[in-house]
Amino acid sequence: MSSTDYDKGMVNRRRVLGAAWVDKSLANRNDFNTEFQDLITRYAWNEVWGRPALGDKTRRLMVLSTMIALKSYEEFAMHVRAALDGPPESRLSPDDIKEVIMQAAIYCGVPAANHAFSVAGSILREKGLLAGEAPRASNPT
Repeated sequence: MSSTDYDKGMVNRRRVLGAAWVDKSLANRNDFNTEFQDLITRYAWNEVWGRPALGDKTRRLMVLSTMIALKSYEEFAMHVRAALDGPPESRLSPDDIKEVIMQAAIYCGVPAANHAFSVAGSILREKGLLAGEAPRASNPT
């Protein structure tokens, strides 16, 4: 693969996750994980997220459900934030996220969905997007 594949992947990665998250991730590169960061940028973000058949919104829905199925809640949280803050054409609403979790409850199990609701609910509260609740600080003191 060429550096062009990396560059294309980086464009997709920044578009989907946001520049701040990607910059933070890249700042944490070291001798141990740099090759992995390059790999996921070239393959996941260029070869997969760059495919034309599915749009970003569909891919976001798929990633959220996959992260619930795998019980990868840290990645789930990252993608919930990215989905809520993404470009308007691929942004997910709280109701979209709720529907993903409801679907996952049937196919992935109630405990996985219960935890996903907790994770997503915390993020929605933090952003002031949970109906009927005031925004909360992410680090209350």
